[in-house]
Amino acid sequence: MLGRDGRTVLVTGGAGYIGSHVCKLLAQRGFRPVVFDNLVSGHRWAVRWGPLIEGDIRDGAALDQAFANHDPSAIMHFAAYASVAESIRDPLSYFDNNVAGTVSLLAAARRYGVGQLVFSSSCATYGLARQVPIGEEQPQLPINPYGASKLMVERMLADCGAAYGLRSVALRYFNAAGADPEGEIGEWHANETHLIPLILEAASGRRPAAFINGTDYDTPDGTCIRDYIHVTDLADAHVRALEWLRHGGASQNFNLGNGRGYSVKEIIAAARTICGRDIPVVVRERRPGDPPELIGDPALAKRVLGWSPSRGDISDQIGDAWRWHCRAVKRFASTKPVQSVA
Repeated sequence: MLGRDGRTVLVTGGAGYIGSHVCKLLAQRGFRPVVFDNLVSGHRWAVRWGPLIEGDIRDGAALDQAFANHDPSAIMHFAAYASVAESIRDPLSYFDNNVAGTVSLLAAARRYGVGQLVFSSSCATYGLARQVPIGEEQPQLPINPYGASKLMVERMLADCGAAYGLRSVALRYFNAAGADPEGEIGEWHANETHLIPLILEAASGRRPAAFINGTDYDTPDGTCIRDYIHVTDLADAHVRALEWLRHGGASQNFNLGNGRGYSVKEIIAAARTICGRDIPVVVRERRPGDPPELIGDPALAKRVLGWSPSRGDISDQIGDAWRWHCRAVKRFASTKPVQSVA
């Protein structure tokens, strides 16, 4: 067993899109990320800055072994299912993985005396925004099981703080976008659900068209508006939140966004310009559980954590994602291209 050095961090879901970017930054800032991931949606190739433990957070024995062997001083918790549409079709799987899985993780943390945790939460906990941009004081009334599962975990963290002294930071972020500007890692899913990579798949020919789910929302152009935040800016906020806890900071919840939203049509137009391609588009019906507008107010994170987005421009986010996508298509050329609009 490695002795607790205060720099080892257990990163659940660290082989995934956001978790892997956080691991890279953790290593750059002197931490030792230990990834715990079942590789259901994560990738072995994305684990490059510390050891990988293959395991499921619902498996208490596997967690015991990870804690005993690596003795982490803190946890970053990304492991979760994260599709709104899928959560509506199969809510029990979301409550099992996201909620019951976190119960298992928190129980293991308590057994091994780990009292600091940074949680990957979501703006989906707010549901239909009463005011835009959304501040942390707004009511959390999720309208889909995914958002509900994230809110349940936030409640568990608060209750474990009161009962056991766990200190935690929940980061409610908006739409993650972009890729590592150095091109080492990026977003790559077998069954993609996120707007920007779906558009880029259409631009590269891996998908016949991009799609717009609903054009009758109460927004200027009728399509959903979202606040997109670069994945490296998210990584920076996670490491700052960890440092906040390491230096004795109290439990806190923060919104992470740029404070500006873009509609689906605006994202498609920007991608056409950046990629230099005429991206085909298919218009479909609304998806259930999609709020018309989600824009975050990041003022609290800026004030308390000293955090500020450095790649907030949508052209940076799409540009970085496109460069990664072009490399990834070559690297993973053997993967089966998408044959239909999903």
